Amino acid sequence: MHSQTPAVKLTLAALAISGVFLASRAFAADITGHVMGGGAPIAQSTVTLWAATSDAPKQLAQTKTDNEGRFEVSTAGAPDDSSLYLTAGGGIPARNKAGGDNPAIALLAVVGRKPPARVVINEFTTIASVWTHAQLIDGMTIKGAQLQLSIAAGNVSNFVDPETGGWGGAIQDPLNSSQTPTMANFATLADLLSACVTRVKADACSSLFEAATPPGWSAPTNTLNAAEDIALFPWHHPDKLFALLRQFYSVSPANHMLEVPYMPYLNWAPSAWVLPLEFTGGGYVAGGKCMFDSDGNLWVGDNFTVGWRGQDSLWQGHATKFAPNGKPLSPITTGFTGGGMEGGTFGAAVDTKDNAWLTTYGGKSIAVFDKNGKPLTPPDGITFNGQLGLMQGVIVTPSGDVWVIGASKSQLVYFPKGDLTKGRIVCEGDKVEPCKSFLGPFHLGIDQQDRIWVTNAFAGHVTRFPASDPSKAEKFSVGSSPSGLAIDSQGNVWVTNRLGNGPLGLAHLADMGIRAKTEGVVPAMDYLTKTMSTQQGATDGGGSVTLLRPDGTQYPGSPFTGGGLPGPWAAVVDGNDNVWISNFAMPSSPIVELCGVRTEHCPPGVHTGDQISPTGGYVGGGLQMQTDLGIDPAGNVWVMNNWQDIDSCIGTPKEALSTRCGGQGVTIFYGMAKPVRAPQIGPARPY
Repeated sequence: MHSQTPAVKLTLAALAISGVFLASRAFAADITGHVMGGGAPIAQSTVTLWAATSDAPKQLAQTKTDNEGRFEVSTAGAPDDSSLYLTAGGGIPARNKAGGDNPAIALLAVVGRKPPARVVINEFTTIASVWTHAQLIDGMTIKGAQLQLSIAAGNVSNFVDPETGGWGGAIQDPLNSSQTPTMANFATLADLLSACVTRVKADACSSLFEAATPPGWSAPTNTLNAAEDIALFPWHHPDKLFALLRQFYSVSPANHMLEVPYMPYLNWAPSAWVLPLEFTGGGYVAGGKCMFDSDGNLWVGDNFTVGWRGQDSLWQGHATKFAPNGKPLSPITTGFTGGGMEGGTFGAAVDTKDNAWLTTYGGKSIAVFDKNGKPLTPPDGITFNGQLGLMQGVIVTPSGDVWVIGASKSQLVYFPKGDLTKGRIVCEGDKVEPCKSFLGPFHLGIDQQDRIWVTNAFAGHVTRFPASDPSKAEKFSVGSSPSGLAIDSQGNVWVTNRLGNGPLGLAHLADMGIRAKTEGVVPAMDYLTKTMSTQQGATDGGGSVTLLRPDGTQYPGSPFTGGGLPGPWAAVVDGNDNVWISNFAMPSSPIVELCGVRTEHCPPGVHTGDQISPTGGYVGGGLQMQTDLGIDPAGNVWVMNNWQDIDSCIGTPKEALSTRCGGQGVTIFYGMAKPVRAPQIGPARPY
């Protein structure tokens, strides 16, 4: 965000490469670097080193670049728990033929707690730092909790190498380079900033600032503010920014390409200026439910196992753990095994001790791991002597209790205070409430009144009961095949209806119910997933989202539909009470942000239930058919790819494609959502 005053702000700059680290010399600089614009030095730019904490950032050093764009600063006095960043403001770009100081230059480089000795500050470092810190930055100020700052800084190098100012590792790896448009999105943004930095045209800065202005805001006044506005409002007229590319740069007669400083650039306007990256490894295949632990690591139960073919691998998967920067922390092929972990489902929770609770289909069990991946449950998991069926949702309540539901036997399981030795089956089947109200129970959540809400995959209702007395169950109508649910800060319940609310969805629901009774839960779920793979949003063949007030009545305008809801599966609430939805539909499904009940956090004219994201949702980053998504403490949205090739999942697949049933990797959309605390126990808690 930027100031409403016309004064030009200094920007957060990046450390430059070149120069020598003189650690052995008294009073020597800790960091040497270059400030660059369009690939050439910027002279006389004011470089400031800052230490970010939860309070206002502390200025540690300030200097000006020489005629070659070089600078030196010392990190002396930096607090141990701080994240360091550099800003570069103004200066004379060598690439600007007209010469003179450009006060609109504002560049940023976040280098974290342990900065490299040499750094380049340029357009690349600015974009990488802004998008990873989008929820923590305001003008030239970065601040946040230590965990938030650590997560954000730790992801900068996924986009840019701070020592060279060139490409980072993840963005140019095989998953993210030629397989997604993220590199081109990134380079195009860098070209647009560079056009202002180097004044490729007299009106380059004013044109950029006008196109980047968010609805209802004043125009940015420097390149850093412009980048921040684009990152926070990526959906706002992306075509206007894209059109500037060909206004700023001419086609080279030598190679028929635009004479831009950074490539590859986009040939068509994006639907939004998002920069998602995909990560895999650690045994990840077809992730189901996910949950963050207190350090911001992601735990997920896998439906499948690595290297298996088609149906052979279904419900044999293990547990995967990712670091906050996307690096896998579990074994590369097997993931975490043991403790009854066989075939993860849509059940994952992390308790107050950072133990991960995961439910299974293959093992018909509950598995629990400590934070290091050591099983805390017996080799077969918790099965209650083989009494459990196919298990699904699991939650930890604010009081420390753990509740689990089973889909095939309509079971409710309870662990007081999360004690593994004191668990019991509360009820089962259709004779006692709340199980009598269950029909393929899928997911659950607890509200601020200590009431538990349960979705029912083979029905059109959700069940609610007091945690203190589960027998007092009530049913509330929603759409067909409710799946995920999330509870906002006001106690409203958001429910995803995978088959929507139309006649076609009701017909599919009836067919699925018949299969569940005659063939079992797994064939019924296969029918559901096959049906959803062809659904389209904003049609009778699409999904919907129901919003229930705390008393169970429907919110005005509910259910919500739209082009970005072809097959909604999971729902999560961010720190602004806006709601994020994953989709299991089509080979490449979108994710969607809906305006929540606190509409002051939505764009002007957008109402509760309306899409904030583009009409077709946010795409890119290797998205496939998804199950869950989660919001980490830095505001990044993580999405679980669950199925990849529907024809490799059902029936006899083609030999060459036979291992492509399970979804590949998790996709991280950076800086998109208002952060929430981890682990999530009860409704989402904002920072």
